[in-house]
Amino acid sequence: MRNPYETLGVPRNASPEQIKRAFRRLARDRHPDRHPDDPDAEEAFKEISVAYDILSDPVQRARFDRGEIDAGGAPRRRRASSSARWHGKSPFERFFSRDAEGPSAGAAGIKVDGADVTYTLRVSFMEAARGTTKRISLTNAARLDITVPAGTRTGQVLRLKGQGMNGIGGGKPGDALIEMIVEPHAVFTLDGNDIRIEVPVTLQEAILGGRIGVPTVDGTVSVTVPPASNSGTVLRLRGKGLANGSERGDQYVKLRVVLPNKPDKALCDFISRWAQQNDYEVRRDLLGTD
Repeated sequence: MRNPYETLGVPRNASPEQIKRAFRRLARDRHPDRHPDDPDAEEAFKEISVAYDILSDPVQRARFDRGEIDAGGAPRRRRASSSARWHGKSPFERFFSRDAEGPSAGAAGIKVDGADVTYTLRVSFMEAARGTTKRISLTNAARLDITVPAGTRTGQVLRLKGQGMNGIGGGKPGDALIEMIVEPHAVFTLDGNDIRIEVPVTLQEAILGGRIGVPTVDGTVSVTVPPASNSGTVLRLRGKGLANGSERGDQYVKLRVVLPNKPDKALCDFISRWAQQNDYEVRRDLLGTD
């Protein structure tokens, strides 16, 4: 069995985190489930696992560095002189004593838990907001339907117990870790648990007020625009944001007044007459900043 540092491909001064990363990478790459046609795959995986058992334990690592244990974790025997070891033993006893101290003496069966396996799953903004079911394929050839909870965010990890790499020698299987990636939406913007949206309104809706349809993750709802609403006016829809446990955030609707593409002559004439009697200042604070 090779030196555990060589087995994991790390230097002797490697940090615990470097050792852990090296083991996880090798465990994924060399797991027997990924190499069913390689008769040496299981032995290679055992060697990786034994090396990690030694180097991840500060006490065992120190003992190995001092030469007290070998690369398999077995204590190194201090050899006594030949005359002292065999003094008083018959030739028959000497023969079987030597045989018992051969390469197989003190060997253990190895029990190693399976490694976790990480996957990424992309879902749309609406799937993440409402919750959905997605089918995924695992490295062990299994296909599973997993539940994506309502209110899922990018970076959230779903853990599937026992769906990782199989263990060795009776060790328990690892888990499958599903990291979620939520795709951005063309209209909705996420702000913590809240959702923000900008909605255009007509000139008459802004001045006179009225009811307009506003999209939410639950569908379109009817919202009242107050009279004399400016661009930038924000309306709050309670409980229309993302789920967070038993609670939900809110949706904030920012109004944007949009003029007709080509105002007709009647509107222009009316505004001209109205402006002569109702002039008002809107840039006083802006122009006074210098």
